[in-house]
Amino acid sequence: MNQNLPKIYAVGAIRVSTEKQGRDGDSPDDQKRQIERFSESRNLTICKHFAFLESGSKVAQPMQEAIDYCKDPRNQIKYFIIKSIDRFTRGGSRIYEDLKEQLETCGVTLVDVYGVISSEKVNTLDHLGFKYKWSEYSPSKKTEILEAERANDELRDIMSRMIGAEIRYTQVGYWMRQPPFGFMSEKVETRYGKRTILKSHPTEAPLIRKMYELKALGTMNDRQIVDKMNELGFRTRKSYIRDKNDRSKIIGTKGGNPLEITKINRYLENPIYAGVVKEKWTSDKPIDAAFDGLVSFELYNQANRGRVALHESADGDIEFEKVRKEDERIKKGVNNDSFPYRRFVTCPTCRNPLLGSASRGKMGKYYPAYHCSNHGHYYRVPKQEFEATINKFVKSISISAEQLDALTDAVMTVWEKKRESVKEDTKALQKRIDSLTQQKYAILDKIKVVSSLTAIKMLEADLVKTDEEIVKLKVSKNEADKSAEVIDIHKIVDYVKYFMEHLHELLTDLCNPTLKAQYFSILFDKVPTYEEIKAGTQKESALPEVNELFSALNMQSSLMVTSRRIELRLPG
Repeated sequence: MNQNLPKIYAVGAIRVSTEKQGRDGDSPDDQKRQIERFSESRNLTICKHFAFLESGSKVAQPMQEAIDYCKDPRNQIKYFIIKSIDRFTRGGSRIYEDLKEQLETCGVTLVDVYGVISSEKVNTLDHLGFKYKWSEYSPSKKTEILEAERANDELRDIMSRMIGAEIRYTQVGYWMRQPPFGFMSEKVETRYGKRTILKSHPTEAPLIRKMYELKALGTMNDRQIVDKMNELGFRTRKSYIRDKNDRSKIIGTKGGNPLEITKINRYLENPIYAGVVKEKWTSDKPIDAAFDGLVSFELYNQANRGRVALHESADGDIEFEKVRKEDERIKKGVNNDSFPYRRFVTCPTCRNPLLGSASRGKMGKYYPAYHCSNHGHYYRVPKQEFEATINKFVKSISISAEQLDALTDAVMTVWEKKRESVKEDTKALQKRIDSLTQQKYAILDKIKVVSSLTAIKMLEADLVKTDEEIVKLKVSKNEADKSAEVIDIHKIVDYVKYFMEHLHELLTDLCNPTLKAQYFSILFDKVPTYEEIKAGTQKESALPEVNELFSALNMQSSLMVTSRRIELRLPG
């Protein structure tokens, strides 16, 4: 190379569409070597290389940053070197011409290693000694446009094959996206080849299960559940934030945040945790996943009662049910102390829940009654008569000694399960305390080597925050240990026996009428009609939406309380 020739400055632009392509196939290093060899053969000096890890099919083109650099006259750029047109853009001929025109406006020539783009210009009026804007053209323009369109077609073909395959596999129950919190991805051999499924994450999955269990239990509100989950160490996943133009550049991190109360229902209502795929690629139709969920359908439905539910039909299809607004309106006003048994007893004619209200007579006096409404017939029972029938019915119930023994065994079974759950929570708290303690010592080590006052202040603030969290977790752990020691299960069993032998104290003598009605309702397998209670006949049927105690009872035996010919379940 002749050192006396003036330097001609150029830039080299490199682009790969995916991270995998950047690592394996058409890598940035390969493109860089080709561009450097091309520039040396033409006595060009590359003053800067631009590398982009981004699809060139987007409206906001990644090459725009390099073009803007060329527009600055201080950089004295004369050539813009690329490997090929499909590495410059895959947006088609329109975007290609727009980018090239920007370079030509500032006097920069676009060239490629493969020689498709020619810098030669032909003037059709050159033999007459004239030149117009329209008379000058590039002979390679048609070839360039065809190559740009080919690159766009190739992109469409690649994306159609890739996304089409992902949609098909999603519709048969496999997973094609990033694993949600609580899961991790795993490649397995299937009849469709090697496919991705989800399996439970060793540390995140127990937190998701605990969230569902606390919600299903119904003893804590959402704020208390969120506080409990954060106490057990719930933190969102950390991920990298990449530059929007160059995906190879990491500019920060996000995540690692505690659970927010606004996000809890997003986790609880996501059917993937019950092993059901329901998303855009399934047209929002629930599909039985090719892997197990973290919770059962029963636990999912209990945690989401009143909002959504999952059911399996007789033919094996999954049904996802949303509670309608009309249903939500119906539930309002159920807890009415004046008419506590409304909706807990049905009409004998149409089997719709009876309502309660007081009608006004001619003399202005009000007559309270339970009645059926807006169903094409008239049915009304005075409140005093209705509740007297209920009380008489309750007093006729008796429970055998064998049933009491079975019930106490069921209570002990549930108690053991709860005690194991408390032990697991205590272990999780201790694990979180140990993790924060290690973090505390790591901060102390950093403070020893840092010299900046600002950095030291920030580290000290982190240290104080970590100490406060450790103290708070230790208090929670001690309270959990004490509560486990204080509760006397034998005393609880004695209370259960007493109330089962004196059911009238729960069902008739209780001061709170709403609670009385609720206790009364859980006796039955299904909501009885008033005439069935009055006549003393109730057909046996499966109890819907049973709680843990009823489940335990059903597993041990068919524990029935009989009043005449009415068959009942023991109250929980």
